[in-house]
Amino acid sequence: MTTTVTGASRASGGVRHRRPRRTPVPFLAQLLIWAGAAGVLGLWWSHTTAVVGPAGWLTGAGRITGLLAGYACAVLLALMARVPLLDHGVGTDRLARWHALGGRCTVSLALAHTLLVIWGYSLTSHTGVVSETSTLVLSCPDLLKGTIGFLLFLATGILSARAARRRMSYETWHYLHFATYLAVFLSFGHQLSDGADFVGDRLAQAAWYALFIGVAALLVWFRFAVPLRRGLRHRMRVAEVRPEAPGVVSVHLTGEHLDELGGEPGQFLRWRFLARGLWWTANPYSLSAPAHPRHLRITVKSAGAHSAALAHLAPGTRVWAEGPYGGFTARRRTAAKVLLLAGGVGITPLRALFETLPGQVTLVHRARRTVDLALRAEIDAIAARRGATVHHVVDEPGGPASPLTAAGLSALVPDLAAHDVYLCGPPGMARAATGALREAGVPARRIHHESFAF
Repeated sequence: MTTTVTGASRASGGVRHRRPRRTPVPFLAQLLIWAGAAGVLGLWWSHTTAVVGPAGWLTGAGRITGLLAGYACAVLLALMARVPLLDHGVGTDRLARWHALGGRCTVSLALAHTLLVIWGYSLTSHTGVVSETSTLVLSCPDLLKGTIGFLLFLATGILSARAARRRMSYETWHYLHFATYLAVFLSFGHQLSDGADFVGDRLAQAAWYALFIGVAALLVWFRFAVPLRRGLRHRMRVAEVRPEAPGVVSVHLTGEHLDELGGEPGQFLRWRFLARGLWWTANPYSLSAPAHPRHLRITVKSAGAHSAALAHLAPGTRVWAEGPYGGFTARRRTAAKVLLLAGGVGITPLRALFETLPGQVTLVHRARRTVDLALRAEIDAIAARRGATVHHVVDEPGGPASPLTAAGLSALVPDLAAHDVYLCGPPGMARAATGALREAGVPARRIHHESFAF
C-alpha cells in the first residue's frame, strides 16, 4: 500500500518529447586520454634503438611504466580540475570513478617502474638489488625526490582504499589528497632530470612542460580563482535554516546575480560556509529547489560533523559556492515518461527535477519512517499542481510499503520499462533499485544515477 497523490495529467498534455542529442564528451575525453598514452609510448620508441638481454628488457619496461605513470599523474589532476565541459558532459560521479581507477593504475605503474628499473640496473652492474637501490636513491638528488614522491603516491593510494576510506571523514580524506600535488611536483623534476627519454630532447621536454603547466593552469583557475571571484561577485549569505525531518534541515541562501551561476535542477555545488569550524572545507550538496536570481536552497541530512553543523548556522553567515557540477539533469532524458526514484535525503535533487521536468513524471520517495519523508508537503503540492503522481513509501510497520523489487516497482509504475529513471539514494538502495529496474526491463542507458560520495 502507498500514499499517492494524483491528478489529471495537465503537465503531459500537448507536450511533444524531443529526444536529446547524446553528448560526445565522454567518448572524446577517453579518446584524448588514450591518444596521449600512445604519444608517450611513441616517445619511448623514438629513443630506443635496441633492447638487448634481460637487463635491457627490464630497464625498457621500467622506462615505459615510468613515462605512463608520469602521464597518468597529469590525467588524474585534469579529471579533478572541475572543468565545466568535462563535469557537465561526463558527469561528476563518472569522473570520480575514472579518477579512482586512474589512481590505482598510477600507483601500480609507479611501483612497477621502481622495481623494474632497480632490477634492470642491478643486472647491468652485477650488484644486489638492495645495494643498487641505495646507490640510485642516495647518489642522485632528483632520484631521492622521485622516491619521496612515489612514497607519497603509495600512501595516498592506501588511504584511498575503501577499507581505510570508511574510517575517516570526507574532510580528512580530502585534505590528505593534497599530498598528491607535492608528489607530482617531486616526480616531475625527477623525470626531466633522470629520464633517458627527456635528457637532451628539447622537444620532449617542452611537450612535458606544456602538459603539466596546462593542467596546473586548469587547477588554479577552476579550483581557486573561479570560486574566489564568485564569492566576491555573488555575496551569498545564510538567510534561514529550517528543519524538514529528524536530522534534516534546509539552508536558505540569498545573494546577488545568482542566476549567473547557471545551476540546473539535479545539479550540486560545493559550499563553503565562512563560520567557525566550517570555513576550511567545501562540501557537495544538491539544490533542493530550482535556482532563483535572489535565493537558493539546499537540504542536508546530518551524516557527519560538517553536515550536522549546518543546523546551527546563524543567519547572515557568508557563503562561497563552487559550481554548479554534475550531469544529473533533464539533458539525460531520453524517453517521454520519467520515474524519479528517491531514497531518504536523495529526494533533494529529485524534488527540483520533479517541479521542472515536462511531460509525464512519477515520483517514488522511499524512507525508513513516515517522519523521515523530508519535503513531503511541498512535493504533494507540486504533484497536485502539475497533475503528476507521487508515492511515499516507508519501511516502518503499519506504514505504506512496497518492496524494492521488479514486481514492487512495476506495481507502482505501470509500463515501467518505457520510463527514464532518475535514481538518487544511499549506495545500498541504489544498487538494489538498479537491479530491480534492470529485471523489470528498464535499459541500463535509461537509468540515470549520480553519486556525490567521493
